[in-house]
Amino acid sequence: MKINVGLFGFGQTGKLVADEFIKENNFHLKWVVKNTDCGNKYASHLLGYENDCGKIVSVGTLNRNFFIENHVDVIVDFSHKKALYAYEAAVELKIPIISAVSHYDSLEMKKLEEYAEKTAVLYSPNITLGINVLIVAAQILQKIAPHADIEIIEEHFRNKQEISGTAKKIASNLDLDNEKIHTIRVGGIVGKHEIVFGMPNQTIRLTHESINRAAFGQGAIFASKFLIGKPPGMYNMEYVISNMFRNNIPVY
Repeated sequence: MKINVGLFGFGQTGKLVADEFIKENNFHLKWVVKNTDCGNKYASHLLGYENDCGKIVSVGTLNRNFFIENHVDVIVDFSHKKALYAYEAAVELKIPIISAVSHYDSLEMKKLEEYAEKTAVLYSPNITLGINVLIVAAQILQKIAPHADIEIIEEHFRNKQEISGTAKKIASNLDLDNEKIHTIRVGGIVGKHEIVFGMPNQTIRLTHESINRAAFGQGAIFASKFLIGKPPGMYNMEYVISNMFRNNIPVY
């Protein structure tokens, strides 16, 4: 039986995420929520598919009856920080929530934590599988070599102004100040993060590079498979990956 998914957000990244769910055989993209109505179109049509998949609905039409009549197994949010108020009725129905919204204010974060008391919630602003493997691997290496010098290098497209939020997250997870982050802005780089561990007589570099934003869709698929069936609580991708590390360490 396929996993039914409801998606919030159909912008640049949301379209790629929708495309990944449509291509995944074990999933069915049931509906997609946008700020504006598109006249009962389907996401699949807008992405070049002939089948009807991902009916587009306006956020203004959402209520408890919508989530009852259009029940899904998981909701994935790639939209805006205010969108979480639109699926409060779904939380009451115990539908799991995955949020990859880049930033929440304190009030929205508190609301998400309230949701986690009623259903399973996974929040990871950068939900790509690779970057979260990178973070967990770096934390393990830091414990193995606690006296290593650590620097973070992040590369993005030339028009990106601010320091990468993912780089800040890496620094926070490694208890480093943001001064340890070095930025490079050139060309059309989607995103590259490198963690350099300097030790006497050797250097270790951990690197992750995003080739395409579709990686966010693959991360959402991975997170969905994990979250369904889990008890209420707040989860993140580092938690998922660290458990997988723990369960797959080779024994010699």
